[in-house]
Amino acid sequence: MWGSVVLAAPLNRRYRHGMTTPPPEPPSNDAASSASTPEGAASSAPPSPPPPTPEAPKKRRWKLKLTLLAILLVPLLFLVLYTVIMLNYAYSSGTKAGYLQRIEARGWFCKTDEGELLITSAPGVPAETWAFSVRDDSVAQQLLTRVGQRVVVRYEEHRGLPTRCFGATSFFVDSIL
Repeated sequence: MWGSVVLAAPLNRRYRHGMTTPPPEPPSNDAASSASTPEGAASSAPPSPPPPTPEAPKKRRWKLKLTLLAILLVPLLFLVLYTVIMLNYAYSSGTKAGYLQRIEARGWFCKTDEGELLITSAPGVPAETWAFSVRDDSVAQQLLTRVGQRVVVRYEEHRGLPTRCFGATSFFVDSIL
């Protein structure tokens, strides 16, 4: 069965890249062509060289590589620039006071410290839970020693981060007051 399959021969190099007809053949120097010229009248023009092979595909090849590289790198550079801007400029900042409910390290690949603060405005009013993230390990260690106690924390809000590797929330605690 496999022996009956005929494989097509590869295309000649001249017929690649869109050429459908072979290039014109140079005039031959045989007896038929010498008969057409009168005897004794020597041809003053030297035989013409064969036409050059098209070089456009090589030029297109590096342009294609450059275009593909630009298509891949421009969005990546934009994402990196956007992330740096979002991490360095805070949308809002302030302080919150409440009872530290929990602080823990979370994540499969990107371990982040996450916590909750119970904020009460007055006795008898249900407490509001405020979730936050901690990027600094020394602040996370200080918070671990104060679980269950009343704390005042300073935070910044960074909205629009492209991934949760920086924190599960947009609120980042940077110090304990």
